[in-house]
Amino acid sequence: MKHISIIGASMDLGQQRRGVDMGPSAIRYAGVVERLQNLGHTVTDLGDLAPPLPSAGSSSPETLRNIEQVVDVNTRLAEQISSAIASGSFPLTLGGDHSIAIGTVAGVAGHYENPGVIWYDAHADLNTSDTSPSGNIHGMPLAAALGLGEDRLTSIGGSEVKLCPENIVIFGARALDEGEKQLIKQLGIQVYTMHEIDRHGMSVMMEEAIAYLKDKTDSVHLSLDLDALDPQHAPGVGTPVVGGLSYRESHLAMEMLAEADIITSADFVEVNPILDEKNRTAKAAVDLIGSLFGEKLC
Repeated sequence: MKHISIIGASMDLGQQRRGVDMGPSAIRYAGVVERLQNLGHTVTDLGDLAPPLPSAGSSSPETLRNIEQVVDVNTRLAEQISSAIASGSFPLTLGGDHSIAIGTVAGVAGHYENPGVIWYDAHADLNTSDTSPSGNIHGMPLAAALGLGEDRLTSIGGSEVKLCPENIVIFGARALDEGEKQLIKQLGIQVYTMHEIDRHGMSVMMEEAIAYLKDKTDSVHLSLDLDALDPQHAPGVGTPVVGGLSYRESHLAMEMLAEADIITSADFVEVNPILDEKNRTAKAAVDLIGSLFGEKLC
């Protein structure tokens, strides 16, 4: 059994659709603490980190939308993640938009020599201010972890590069920008697209992803964006993309990760209650968290 530290990151300024800052509350309301405790884990809820309000009349360049607030939250989040790991706890972060992964990955990276990540997402989040079509920082966290892009993002948690390209698995991708496609090819990042998952099946692809990371890393962070699921299973996300993973496929993925016992930290992001239907997406997040932490059907 694990000691789990839950950290809420009430951030909705890494993109333009408001409401995802209420994601941590929605996931708590859906019973995440009780679910984990019923599995025998010890849970400490550390509350929420929220960004400062933008000052009146303030603005950021279009390519760096709300960067001051994003940096503030992620700097504090990296510190809290690092403290949780130092105390022997498993940090579980609830988002909030995906820009918070800048802080979660930064907080993890300082504790391991060769950290890896599974980026469970419809998107690669490999944009920088030079390539982003929108200027939304929630599309930049994986690039920042690679040391690419704006210095104020890449230096959170220390100036060193947080991840090596060969230690990254992007899983469930189906909406990649042209700049991201070029970077993936240039760096040789391992990507399992929906085409490959459809063709070969979840079991085969997740087994391959686990094998790819297991022997080369000393930790694996799971960053799960609920838009990896098809919108029919997770309607309450800001950037839904049809043709995604099913609810059951995602359960299988989490069950396989639990059996492999390679995940050392995790964030679940992009639950937006305003866009949701009767908290379905938050409930799906809790169900997946349960499977990740060892819940079985029988």
